[in-house]
Amino acid sequence: MSGKDGNTRQYYFSAAEIASLPERRHQHQFNENAIRMTRTLGDSAGLEDMGLHIVRLEPGRESTEFHFHGQDEEFLMILSGHGQAQIGEERIEVGAGDVMAFPKNSPAHVMRVPEGAGEDLVYLMGGTRAPVDICTYPAAGLKMTRADGVKEVARIDDFRKV
Repeated sequence: MSGKDGNTRQYYFSAAEIASLPERRHQHQFNENAIRMTRTLGDSAGLEDMGLHIVRLEPGRESTEFHFHGQDEEFLMILSGHGQAQIGEERIEVGAGDVMAFPKNSPAHVMRVPEGAGEDLVYLMGGTRAPVDICTYPAAGLKMTRADGVKEVARIDDFRKV
C-alpha cells in the first residue's frame, strides 16, 4: 500500500534530490544578521502539522533571534560544520551529530557561526506548527503571537494579565 494518493515518491527524498532543491534565503524579521539558506522538505511531503528543513548558515551569521515558543516544539540535528549554540545563559560548541530538542516553553535559544569559521553550518530542523503560538524574544523585548497564520507583535512590557 502506498498512501492516500498512491505517490510513494512524495514521501522519499534522495540525497541527490535534496541537494538539487532550491535554497530560499530567509532573514529573520527581528535580527538582520539572522540569515539562513533553507531547503524545505516538509511542505513537499505534504506535512501540515510540522515543518522540516535543511538549513545552511554561513560564517558570521545567526540562525534566528534569541527566542522560545509557548506552543511549538522544535529540534535541530547538526549535519556538518561547527558553531555555537546559546541555550538560556549557557553557550555550547556544536558540531556534526549533535542534537538539540526544545519542548514548549524551553529556555530561549539561538545558534551562531563564528565569523572566522572555515565552513558553513548545516543542520536538519523540524518543529510542530500549532494553530496558535506565542514566541518570546527576550533580548529584543518582544512577543509575537501567531493564530492561524496571522502574526502580531508587541513589546513584552505591554502585556498585562487580565
